[in-house]
Amino acid sequence: MRIPLRTKLLYGTSRVGSEALGKSSGLWLLYYYAPPSDAHLPTLLPSLAVGALLLVAGVVAALDDVIVGYFSDRSRSRFGRRIPYIVLGAPLWSIFFVLLFTPPPDASHAATAVYLLLVFEAVSLFSSVVVTPYEALLPEMASTSRERVSLEAVKVYLGVGGTAIGLVVSTALVHTVGFKVMAVTIAALALVCQYVAIAGVWERAKGSRVPARIGFRDALRTTFRHRAFRALLPTVVLFALAFQLLQTDIPFYVHAVVGKHSWLSATALLSVAIAAAVVCVPLFARLGRRTSKRHAYGLSILAAAAAFSLLGVAGLLPGIPATVQLVVVAALVGAPIGANFLFPVPLTADVIDDDSAATEQRREAMYLGASSFVQRTAIAIAPLLVVLLRLLGDTRAHTLGVRLVGPLAGVLLVAAYVLFRAYDLPDEVPGRLPPEAATVTPDLRN
Repeated sequence: MRIPLRTKLLYGTSRVGSEALGKSSGLWLLYYYAPPSDAHLPTLLPSLAVGALLLVAGVVAALDDVIVGYFSDRSRSRFGRRIPYIVLGAPLWSIFFVLLFTPPPDASHAATAVYLLLVFEAVSLFSSVVVTPYEALLPEMASTSRERVSLEAVKVYLGVGGTAIGLVVSTALVHTVGFKVMAVTIAALALVCQYVAIAGVWERAKGSRVPARIGFRDALRTTFRHRAFRALLPTVVLFALAFQLLQTDIPFYVHAVVGKHSWLSATALLSVAIAAAVVCVPLFARLGRRTSKRHAYGLSILAAAAAFSLLGVAGLLPGIPATVQLVVVAALVGAPIGANFLFPVPLTADVIDDDSAATEQRREAMYLGASSFVQRTAIAIAPLLVVLLRLLGDTRAHTLGVRLVGPLAGVLLVAAYVLFRAYDLPDEVPGRLPPEAATVTPDLRN
């Protein structure tokens, strides 16, 4: 069943809010609690303590995705398997996000650490409650490879808009009205976007009603034994870690390499990267249609590996103005990022189709939740890695630490490309169990 453009746009609206919230958190959380020594901001916790807390909290919270995915697949309600989670989880996700940036004043380091740990865990939990069922709707709503890439492309476009809000607008808000107002603004936007999205696909989402029958232990075992999933998963995880390293490093990189008084602001650099991502998404989508999703995805990973590594030398080459080098590198970094968000979910949808041929059950949320579980476990180490690299230099006088983040991300992406070469599913999987929500007829939706 072909999905109208209006439905795609409404469904993709969720990504505006979730990306804005996620990117602003990843960008500013470490900086807010442990700013650079020469930033003239209060240090709420030592850098190593924040990095360790976010690592522990991230690993523990990663389990949420698997658990939510399992229960979402097995849920039975007159609103379908996905809607109740999104409707109930969205306001709590926004509330706890605001609380991240409103720790108790004049608290001791120990009290602040406990507060950060608990609130971060709550944010992660309700993020899982919203995002995992939401993502599971894509393989259900779109039944063909072309429709899945098209729907994911709309999500990526709108997600890039959310990324711009999370990176660029949040930066402007932090510098003009402060962290707390920024958090309230982003949280309110995220809540509105989630409700607009689920309202826009309400009837289609209600079509997902047949619960999976497999038990939790067997569901995990079957998921992680799937050969194609084991090839795709480390690739997606390594890209997520590489991107998270860059995202966490951005405020420190701009502070040390660009400086406060340059005409080339953080907002300008981020805008260049985001514009490049938007321009290149349709190019990679067309390449995916003409060749295959896995071919286009592999090329985007190699492009990202090369571009991310250039951050290590941007501004240092003789004979070229440093600002010009930084702008060019920002564009090169942004170009493949959109593609690296375009293909993983449609590729995972193919894995889900292949699994359904063997199990005769549709387990969208379990596969996407398992993927997210491993991703979030891996990226939890990003703040701590950035903290450790910053020991080598994070000031205008000593930039080595913040520069090394880019090359490290590039090495991770080379490894991702090598591992991805084992993925071999076709774009259209034969013998699958058709997605229920994509095939349901209008008279069965109520």
